Amino acid sequence: MANGAATVSAGDTAWILISTALVLLMTPGLALFYAGMVRSKNVISTLFKNFAAVGAVGVLWAVVGYSLVFGKTHDGLIGGLEYVLLSGVGQTPNADYAATIPHIAFVLFQCMFAIITPALITGAIVERIRFKAWLTIMVLWALLVYVPIANCGWGVGGWIRELGALDFAGGLVVHMTAGYSALVIARLLGRRTDIEAHAPHDIGMVILGTALLFFGWFGFNAGSALAANGVAAQAFATTFFAGAGAMVSWILAEWMLKGKPSALGACVGAVAGLVAITPAAGFVTVSSALIIGLITGVSCFLAVSFIKAKFSLDDSLDVFGCHGVGGTIGAILTAVFADPSVNPAGAKGLLLGETKLLDANLLSCGVVALYSMAMTAVIVVIVRKLGPIRVDESAEEMGLDLSQHGETLSTQA
Repeated sequence: MANGAATVSAGDTAWILISTALVLLMTPGLALFYAGMVRSKNVISTLFKNFAAVGAVGVLWAVVGYSLVFGKTHDGLIGGLEYVLLSGVGQTPNADYAATIPHIAFVLFQCMFAIITPALITGAIVERIRFKAWLTIMVLWALLVYVPIANCGWGVGGWIRELGALDFAGGLVVHMTAGYSALVIARLLGRRTDIEAHAPHDIGMVILGTALLFFGWFGFNAGSALAANGVAAQAFATTFFAGAGAMVSWILAEWMLKGKPSALGACVGAVAGLVAITPAAGFVTVSSALIIGLITGVSCFLAVSFIKAKFSLDDSLDVFGCHGVGGTIGAILTAVFADPSVNPAGAKGLLLGETKLLDANLLSCGVVALYSMAMTAVIVVIVRKLGPIRVDESAEEMGLDLSQHGETLSTQA
């Protein structure tokens, strides 16, 4: 440990506290983003599934999650128990991770990542999953999928980190884990009974949710510099231009293939670009970020347009197409465009003549995808043994707002 009185930076601490609040804002932003896409009879249940993560995962993080991610790593796979109930966490920095901010600030910042990651999965299972089943799956998933992958990717001694893979703010740890897990849950849960009747409830809500996500993403990515410095500014800029580039390329692709651009598509495109730049944000130039965004917008549009139809998959709100595909593209392109002149803590990418980073990121992508899918399947099987996961057909027809929570929107009859 470093001496807190000697090393705490007021500027760095202020930036991390602001970034923590920004990342927390992303969860209600995500809730609005998803809720606008479902039918009015499922809006409350969709909002609640997301917001419940703040409480459930927040408590889990304090009790054992943080310790298992950032405690002393064992065998490159999982952290220790020295920080259970945040024992020993205080205002003195943890020099292994952030030497200029209080340890408790680092804990809080990382907590917000742990909260939003399982919340991302809800977009694949809305309008048909029981709330009790989802709460159980969410807690088990955070403990058995997010925690070990976060330790492997970000923990000192974690095998992905030791391999030399780069994941600045969570392309592997956050988006790929959620995206590939969503693919499995959506398949195991099955299609909605009246899927053909589905229409978005409120595109304006989607746009508002996208705006909050975009705003919060600056804390997500730029805050991951863990200091108010040049790398944070770089990540701020790359985040914006990648999101903008993906929005534009999605709009153009949709316009060309479907005849009309949609506001909904533009929103999903922007989020896909933000997903893809997440692992690269502090390692690439602004021009590379723009290229990453342009590539991702088109790629995710094609994935969303054709994968679900090809495999009859009811990934309700395109979690896999956006986060699974976008996160994978971002992790691979990080290894293509990484430039140590941007951040000396990075590595040379493929365009600078090095293949080591590409090999490390490709291997990491494969392992993260396979582990996430396999463990998620195990979790769903376990929870199914405890009771039904899906609501019955009559409850689905009624809507989950009423059948699961006894509540309705004020605008509903």
